[in-house]
This record gives sequence, C-alpha cells and structure tokens, in this order.
Amino acid sequence: MAHGSRRMASSGRMVSGFGRIACAIAVMLLSAVAMAQAAATKVQAASTKVLSDSDCLSCHNLKASAKLQARPVSVYVNAETFQPSIHAKLGCNSCHSDIHAFPHPDPVRPVSCAGCHSSQTAAFAGSVHAIAEREKKSRFPACLNCHGNPHGMRAKTDPKSRVYPLNLPRTCGTCHGNPEIAKKYGFPDVYALYMDSIHGFALTSDGLLVAATCASCHGAHDILSRKDPKSRTFRNNVPATCGGCHAGVQVDYLAGAHGTAMMAGRPNAPVCTNCHTAHQITQVNVVNWQLKTVATCGNCHKKRLYTYRDTFHGQVTELGFVATARCWSCHGSHLILRASNLNSKVAPANLPATCGKCHHGATASFVSYEPHPNPHDRRQNPALYYAALFMNLLLLGVFLFFGLHTAMWLARSLMDKGQGARRPPATSAKKDDGVKR
Repeated sequence: MAHGSRRMASSGRMVSGFGRIACAIAVMLLSAVAMAQAAATKVQAASTKVLSDSDCLSCHNLKASAKLQARPVSVYVNAETFQPSIHAKLGCNSCHSDIHAFPHPDPVRPVSCAGCHSSQTAAFAGSVHAIAEREKKSRFPACLNCHGNPHGMRAKTDPKSRVYPLNLPRTCGTCHGNPEIAKKYGFPDVYALYMDSIHGFALTSDGLLVAATCASCHGAHDILSRKDPKSRTFRNNVPATCGGCHAGVQVDYLAGAHGTAMMAGRPNAPVCTNCHTAHQITQVNVVNWQLKTVATCGNCHKKRLYTYRDTFHGQVTELGFVATARCWSCHGSHLILRASNLNSKVAPANLPATCGKCHHGATASFVSYEPHPNPHDRRQNPALYYAALFMNLLLLGVFLFFGLHTAMWLARSLMDKGQGARRPPATSAKKDDGVKR
C-alpha cells in the first residue's frame, strides 16, 4: 500500500510539471497573438491617419511640373498664399475628405462647394452663368471663375479678394469686357460703359465702397436674364433695385405719374433706365447730360418736344445755353405729376412759384404764357392757329406777288434787250438838206 501511494504521488508530480509547461506555452502563444494584433492595429491606424496640412504642403508647396501647372486649379499650393486664405482655417481635409493617407489616388475626387455653400449653390443653379457653364462641361466648380483659386481665396471683405467691391468690376470685366464673349452671348461691352459712368468713377476714382457695383444691381449668385420677371433688372423691378441706394428718389418716382403708370402695368411707362440708361449713367449736373434731357423726354413725348422747340426756351437750348428752362425745370425730375394734380409744379396755382425760380416776380398774367404752343392744333390754340394761318397766307401772298413781279420784270428786260439789238446805230450829226429853217 505504501509503495502504491508513493507511485501515485510521483505520477501526480509529473502531471503537474507537464501542466506548468503547457500553461507557459499557452501564455507565450497568447502573448504572441496579442502582440501581432497590436502591431496590425498600429499599422492600420498608421495607414488611416488623417494627414495634416503640413503633411500636404510638404509636397504641394513644391513647384509642380509645367503640365500640372497648366491645370485650371494647379496642384501647386503656395503656403504663403494659402495661410491667410479663408479656407486655411478649415484644413485640407475639409474639402478633400476622400484623401486619408499618402500616396493618394490621382486624379482625386472633384471638390463640391455645395458642402458648405449650399444656399449659394442653389441660387447659382438657375442663373444665366450656370446655363453658360453647363456648355463648358468643366470638372472644376464654376465658383472659381469669379472667386479665384480656392487655395488663395479671400473673404469678400478682404481688399485682396476678387469679389471685394473695388475689385469686382475688374473680375466681371474678364468676361463682360471681352469682345469675343460679348459677341457670342450678344451683350455689349458693359465693362467699359460702367467704368465711364458715375458709379464707376465713384468706385474707382473716389474709392467709395457704397457706390453701385455689378452685384448691387444684378445680384451675386442668382443673376437672371433681364427678361425674367424674377430678375433684379427686369423692367418692373428696376425701381426697387435702384431704390436700394436711391430710396428717396424711389419714393418720389412711385408717387409720380411715371411710377403710377408703371405699377398700373402700362408697358410704355418709363423706369429709371429709360432716362438714365443702365450702365452708362452720367452725373446729372453735367452740361452735356442736361442738354440731352429734352431729347430723352421727347422719346415718349414727341408732340411736346416739337412744340417746346418752337419756343424761346427750346431755341436757346438748341444753341447750347444751359441757363434756360427744360422739361425737368418745370415738371420736376422724379415727382412728376399731372397738371390737374394740386401738388403738381405745373398746376395753375403753382405756376407763379415754378416760373418764379427763373423769372422773379412772376405774376398770374405772366404765367398765362403757353409753354407748348401748337399752331397746328385749332382746338387747343384757336387764336394761335388762325394767327399762324393768316401769317402763312400773307407770307405766301407776298412771295407770289413779288415772284410774279420779278418774273414780269425779267421778261420786260429781255424784250427790251432784244429790241435794242435790232435798231440801226444812231449817227453823231444830222446832214444839212439845204432848207432854211
């Protein structure tokens, strides 16, 4: 029994030794597996690590080949230009979200500006620029045409931005000042017209940021054709567009006869651009513009223009004199009312004050003068009609009488000249016939 128990104890110690060895081997295997998994995780993490801006610029800040530089958006990113840009604070991966490691695929997925600028993208989608852009089928966003390189793009309030008010006309002028593009799409060289206008001078010469730019009238992204009723430059929307800056003028215009007719839907009612044009807007106190206002009003009021030119005011205006009455001198500029309106400057009760601006001390008798006399309208001016008829008949009679008299005088002179040619020459002394007388 004792011998058997010793044998069992010996065999137990052997099993226990094998168990420890097996456990040690198992621990070693588990440790190896854990280390392998940790290494794999580290490798995977390294491969999916988001690249920093410095990582990107370490390659893209190097000068690229001529082929890559020729792209519309070059792969070369100037770090000095990129750092102060509006996109620098977002980081490269904000736009290039599909790039996680180096090397990255080439070409990379095109960037969509709509991810951040959804409202601007939606507004642009229906604009005239979007229609033209779809013809190009470019893989680069149309936004870059106006805002420039995305890696150097500045905020619109930055003086270095392409869309900063002082720079915006030049940006728009790259297309709207190009004769080939203008011919293709059928619009005039509006850039040159704008630069010569009062708005262009105020912006470029005086540096006034409040001066109207292209975006002030046409909008920024949702630029529509002027034929579109939703366009800011559609005929019926022009007063509101101009009123964004000229609020007082808009109030007067809408209260006047022209504004009332426009709101009533009359197609021939004038709006701001009919008198001031669209792009070549001249300062109103310039002599050349003031002399042309009569013809401008005459585009609609043809009969009034004809009768005005027969008056003293009209004749001295034709001679180039500025200090004389023209249409707006009597009727006003924007608050133009009918003569039947008691507030009109040409209402009978207000005529002494209106005429008195030039003719001091004008009386009721003085203002009875007809400013638009029409000698051909018997109903409107019967006395003038018959007086003009009498003077015309008198003038015609005088010309007929003296014309007939001159013709008869000429005929008599020719007859006398013919008879004188047939007479014998007269002798100088008579012969003596021997008869005493």
